[in-house]
Formats: sequence, structure tokens, C-alpha cells
Amino acid sequence: MKNKFYYLLTICVFLCLGYKPKEPKILIIGDSISIGYFSKVKEALASKAIVVHNPGNAQHTGTGLEKIGEWVGQEDWDIIQFNWGLWDLCYRHPDSKVYGNRDKIKGTITHDLQTYKHNLEELVNFLKAHTSAKLIFVTTTYVPVNEAGRFSEDVAKYNAVAKSVMKKNGVIINDIYKKSIAIHHKNGLGDNDVHYNKEGYKELGELIVPVLNKSLKKLSYK
Repeated sequence: MKNKFYYLLTICVFLCLGYKPKEPKILIIGDSISIGYFSKVKEALASKAIVVHNPGNAQHTGTGLEKIGEWVGQEDWDIIQFNWGLWDLCYRHPDSKVYGNRDKIKGTITHDLQTYKHNLEELVNFLKAHTSAKLIFVTTTYVPVNEAGRFSEDVAKYNAVAKSVMKKNGVIINDIYKKSIAIHHKNGLGDNDVHYNKEGYKELGELIVPVLNKSLKKLSYK
């Protein structure tokens, strides 16, 4: 009886002091595609976690290596979801008049497959060494055939390399590529643009939320 009394007393004290259980923190690191679906994901998980996106566009893995420490900071993240690829496989030429200097005919690729793999390994090593967060990698989405700076067939190659790195390191893989094809055909911004309309980003968000939810349920304090 005495133990039960002290237990109830403790609960009452916590309630009186306005005690709240720890709210999980999720960091999403990614390019403009992740920025597009971020608000939908944040809204869907509003009652379950604090969801934050890295400032601006995470661009390619080279940018990631430069800024990953800044983005992770000193926060005690529970989950870190990340993606790189669209920028890595993009060809650019300084004389191109297309937005972003994209040019897959005369341009130079940002990072070849070998460099992409190396950079991803470095990024995963950093995350594992500096955080205890559960890690989730999201594959690169569809590239339409007439995109000015990217070859559609390169996506599968880069995704394959990324998945091999993640499997080796025990990182969860959310492979949304195949589903993104159908979403883009229906709600993309055209056959020369990798981006989506509002409904498209909503549909992509619906591919992201279940995996985050599953990881949230597995957190030790949940």
C-alpha cells in the first residue's frame, strides 16, 4: 500500500508541475523534393513528434559533407531521415542558359557513382559517430526523359549504389522511386522537370509518413 501511495503521489507531482513526456525529434535532410513534401509530413506527425528540415536545400553529397555537422548540431535527434542523389547525378555547364546551368550534353556530372558512394559512406559514418538517431535513407525520385541536366536511366544506378551503402551500414531504406514514377506522370510539373505540384508532394509525403511512424513506435521511450 505504501509503495502504491508513493507512486500515485509521484504522478500527482508530475501533473501539478506540468510534466510532459519527451517529444521525439525528427530531422529531415534533403533537396527540393523533400522540401516539397516536408510540410505534409510535419502536419501528419504534429501530435507525435517535432519535425525539422535542414535550412535550405541539401543539394548534393558534397554539400552534405560540408554542412552535416551544422545541420545535426547539438540536438538529441531520435530519427534522421536523409536523401541525396538528384543533384549528384546532374550535369552542369557554366555557359548553359538553363536554370542551374544544367546541360547533360556538354556539361560535367556533379559526382560520378564512385564519388557518390564514397560521400554517402562518409556521411553515414558521421551520423553514426555523432548521433544515436535511427537513420532512414530515402531513394532518389523519378527523372523525366526531357530533363535538361539529368539522364532518366541514371536514377536506378545511383539508387542501387545508395542502397548498397545503406544495407551495409544497417540504415533503413525507404525506396520510393518506383511509386514516384506514377506520381510524377500524374502530378509532376512536366516531362522536363523533376518537381511536383501540390497534390504530387502530398502523395510523396504519404510514402514518407508510414516509415517515420513505424520508427517512432520503436523508440525505447514510446
